[in-house]
This record gives sequence, structure tokens and C-alpha cells, in this order.
Amino acid sequence: MINLNFFKNHTNQKNLYMTMTISAIVGLIASFWQMIEKIAILTAPTEPLSCNINAIFNCSNILNVWQSSVFGFPNSLMCIVFFVIILAIGLVGWTGGTINKNLRLTLQAFTLFFIGFGFWYLWQSIFTVGAICIFCLFCYAAVLAISFTWLRINQHDLPISKNAKKFIDATVADGSDLFIWLSIALIIIGEMVWQFA
Repeated sequence: MINLNFFKNHTNQKNLYMTMTISAIVGLIASFWQMIEKIAILTAPTEPLSCNINAIFNCSNILNVWQSSVFGFPNSLMCIVFFVIILAIGLVGWTGGTINKNLRLTLQAFTLFFIGFGFWYLWQSIFTVGAICIFCLFCYAAVLAISFTWLRINQHDLPISKNAKKFIDATVADGSDLFIWLSIALIIIGEMVWQFA
């Protein structure tokens, strides 16, 4: 199906950790910049933000709604912490270090939380708020890439049934696991086209 020679061998995890590290850097830059914009809107609420591209890609509309501070603090702050942790782990793995299985599985669980949270947040942005924050798209793309790498790194250690393991092994072997993550991205893109086209 999909040729993923770069990631083909489970033992060649350095490439996976490199992808994780680069994705974490992208997510960290996007979430840090979004945090700067949040501070800017708090200090000067009437000033336009640098990330206000047009009526659709408009950070001001997004950063002023409750969905941008679900837990009482800006979502971007939570993302900064997440991406810093993933960046550190990615660098350890990329440089040949060993990551404890329980830590890997815990971080994969957090990444899956961010997959769900990000999907909900983008859904809210598109259909409730009626605007998109460009930084959120970069953060979510980074989370999808990180999820891709965690699945491949942890595929033999997942606490799941034998049948589920066989399914994951088969999807990783033929590269169709990438299709799962790309499908989520395509759903988001489809939602944006549906709402704003």
C-alpha cells in the first residue's frame, strides 16, 4: 500500500524519534506563538493580532471564547508543556537513549488525549465560533505526527488483546496506520471546507 521505508523497521526507532522531535518543535513554536498572542489580546483587547489573516483565520475570535481556556488557563499553555515533554523524550530517543516502557505508554495516552481534545476544539472553532486559529492547525498536525510515531514505537508493548495486536501489526507492516492519522486530518479539512467554502 503505502511505502514507508523511512519508518519500515520497528528497530529503527531513531527515525521515529526524529519525526517526533521535529513535530514537537513545530507544535512548541505554534503553541508558544499562540500564547504570545493570548498575552497580547489580554493587554490590548482592541488591537488586531498578527495572526488575524482574514475573517476565517482569525485568532482574535478564537482566543476570546471559553473553549480557548477550558481548564481555566489558556489551552496553549497546556500545549507548551506537552510539546516540551515530547521534545525532551524525542531527543533522548533520537540520540540513542532508552525510554522506559511505562513512560512511553503514558505519553502515548496523553497524546491520544490531545488527539481527542484537539478534534473537539477544532470542531468547536469551526462550527460554534466560526473561525480558525492557524496555530491550532499546526499544533494538531504535530500531535497527529506524534501519535503516528508513538503507535509505531509502542506497537509491541500496547496493553491490548492479541487480536488488536495482530490488527496493529498488520496496519503498521503495510503502512496503512499512516492512513488513520491522515484520515483525521482530512476530516478536519473537510469540516473547514464544508463550513467556510
